[in-house]
Amino acid sequence: MAERPSDMDRELQAEIEAALGDMSLEDLVAAGPSRPARSSNDEAPARRPRLEPGARIHGVVMRVGREDVFVDLGPKMQGVCPLQQFEENPNVGENIEFIVNRVDRREGLVLLGRAGSVQKGEWDTLQKGQTIEAQCTGVNKGGLEMQVGSMRAFMPAGQVDRQHIDDLSTMVGQSLTCEVMDINREKRNLVLSRKAVQEREAAIQREKTMETLAVGQELEGTVRRLMPFGAFVDIGGVDGLVHISDLSYERVNKPEDVVHEGQTVRVKVLKIDDGGNKISLGMKQCEADPFSTAGATLAPGAEVVGKVVRIADFGAFVQIAPGVDGLIHISELSHERVNRVTQVVKMDEIVRVKVLDVDPSNRRISLSLKAMTAKAEEDMSRGDDNAMARLRAKWGSDTKLKGGLG
Repeated sequence: MAERPSDMDRELQAEIEAALGDMSLEDLVAAGPSRPARSSNDEAPARRPRLEPGARIHGVVMRVGREDVFVDLGPKMQGVCPLQQFEENPNVGENIEFIVNRVDRREGLVLLGRAGSVQKGEWDTLQKGQTIEAQCTGVNKGGLEMQVGSMRAFMPAGQVDRQHIDDLSTMVGQSLTCEVMDINREKRNLVLSRKAVQEREAAIQREKTMETLAVGQELEGTVRRLMPFGAFVDIGGVDGLVHISDLSYERVNKPEDVVHEGQTVRVKVLKIDDGGNKISLGMKQCEADPFSTAGATLAPGAEVVGKVVRIADFGAFVQIAPGVDGLIHISELSHERVNRVTQVVKMDEIVRVKVLDVDPSNRRISLSLKAMTAKAEEDMSRGDDNAMARLRAKWGSDTKLKGGLG
């Protein structure tokens, strides 16, 4: 009885048809690359050897049989690779790089593919789901043109990478580890996916990360995506969200003011919810809290200088140290009635204020601007010659001081 196509098969087929349009896969491949192939001098980053499908690993040739090459991969672990994947018979004792196709841990045997030379097998040796290496030879309207030995293959644009790639021509000339997604020997159609290999590796890495992930842990991650409300950071196959309020102790208007995609950052695990599907991270929690230092040094009655960083209907926020803001309530702006905060202070204005109260538990600092005006008037009443100059500088040279207690 014929097997029913899976959802993955239907989705892949739909993607292939959308990429090809009115052309057949054979016609598309025969048309040749739409952009000239170019070599890449950039070396692929080294990967840690893992006995997982798709991983690269070095082994020493133990024996060359009639059909297979037997490889020593380390203590109590042997591998086997088809001999036909070698252009020439390897030498016993030779150290060669392979790709892990499948692992049989019960038998202590690893099924390997030849890396570096692009697997040589003919059509009858390829199987759906097999991990192979292929060379990218060109770009067409639907994706990448690939070469597997003497065979041409096609990789839909949506199967090139887990992340969107703006310019697929950057892949030309590279050797890519892929999975055989579809194969039609009669029509000589071969469809590959690099994304499938990446997702499998990410799933393996995610499982390893979740085994050790715990609240309070600090680790390094890579910024993957920016949103208005924060940044998504990959911490090893697992994405966590750094909310905009946890990016920095200073006020942040946009995440891109602090981080950019691809940046390596240090984060702290704040919460793990929904079985690990929702992970909250913090960047500022990996740094010393500037409020703790300010709270220890500031005391009611102290005079400080700061910059107005935010204006609200009820007052003005003044930054008196990086990450430390205090509030001048509208009632503390002036001895006279104030209808609008901007009547007294402006954004980015430098002001000298007096500390009224420090509340470390609620992270609040109350400031007063009018207290400084009262101090200047008191100094003037005592004969301080500089008091009038300070008031003139603040309110203007034509200001007339009112008498009385009001």
